[in-house]
Amino acid sequence: MQKDSKACNIAPAKRLDSVGEYYFSRKQKEIATINASGRQVINLGIGSPDLPPSKETIASLREHSLSPDEHGYQPYTGIPELRNAFSAWYKTWYNVETNPACEIQPLIGSKEGILHISMAFLNPGDGVLVPNPGYPTYSSVSRLLGAHILEYDLEEENGWRPNLAAIEKADLSGVKLMWVNYPNMPTGAVANESVFESLVDFGHRHGIVIVNDNPYSFILNDRPLSILSAPGAKDVCIEMNSLSKSHNMPGWRMAMLASNARFVEWILKVKSNVDSGQFKPMQYAAVAALGAGKEWYDRMNEVYRSRRDKAAAIMQAIGCSHDGKQAGLFLWGKIPAEAGSAEALSDKLLYEAGVFITPGHIFGSNGDRYMRISLCRPNDTLSEALQRIQKLNQ
Repeated sequence: MQKDSKACNIAPAKRLDSVGEYYFSRKQKEIATINASGRQVINLGIGSPDLPPSKETIASLREHSLSPDEHGYQPYTGIPELRNAFSAWYKTWYNVETNPACEIQPLIGSKEGILHISMAFLNPGDGVLVPNPGYPTYSSVSRLLGAHILEYDLEEENGWRPNLAAIEKADLSGVKLMWVNYPNMPTGAVANESVFESLVDFGHRHGIVIVNDNPYSFILNDRPLSILSAPGAKDVCIEMNSLSKSHNMPGWRMAMLASNARFVEWILKVKSNVDSGQFKPMQYAAVAALGAGKEWYDRMNEVYRSRRDKAAAIMQAIGCSHDGKQAGLFLWGKIPAEAGSAEALSDKLLYEAGVFITPGHIFGSNGDRYMRISLCRPNDTLSEALQRIQKLNQ
């Protein structure tokens, strides 16, 4: 006879009440169901680069993977060669000096870095400034940690840049962290020196750590810029960067952060209790990737520039307007005035044309009237998506 089980009384942690399943995870299931019915959806949603890493990157991985003594656990701080390569990369492209021994921390992806940084600085109830629109993980991680989220507006009229004067009208006494992201996702807006200098000054005056998430600065952007290049930035700023977008390595989970030695030490305390380092041959491969010259980025951007032209035609076909100076892996467009909502338009395109385009509301309320197209699909796929939409409009 089976004894009564108390399993039915087991409940998840209350922190799960504050978050839902990631939007793209849910949408992928929906798309899979449509595909299973025999209709193949063209997915222009997630920005996962479809281009390969450099030949040197692959060759390095192959070479080091064959070595019998490179398969063990690795240092939480990464191998010295990788830290040195990240430091040299910052000097070459951003003109930022860093000490690779104590101011560079490799990460298993920027998304994981958001968690590590948040855990290192935020206590339950602490305030965190999050952009609207912005990357949803900034908010979801903050909720999981019990932090108090203060959204700040990014608006098209202000170039999708923070209005610090408006932010300072709020009570900032309990705020410890501010997330910024330039070049911006989802809007494609680019910051300049003045924007970064103002953010650094804001951080100093209010005792707030400014974190710039910077994975898009090499994509359709002629002038990569780091917040750490602003005077005094290293005292109050952290910058995350990633090889996922810039070097076509999203599945490799190779990223980093740079800051002052004290901040890096605090974040390492968290990271060393969460993971066990990265596969050594992949670290050597990342070193090879970071050695790419200007011609590598130029070739990649030639492909993305062509794709952006196709995406612009799709935007036009669905009646959206957009800024042609956007940077990054996406095209962000404003839906026509007569459209009910971006979500309704997205669903119409999905169910009637078999094309999925991301509705902007998932990035915050200021994205309600916008849609985002990923440039991570080849031109022939983008052309087919355009044809399907044009046929729907006939």
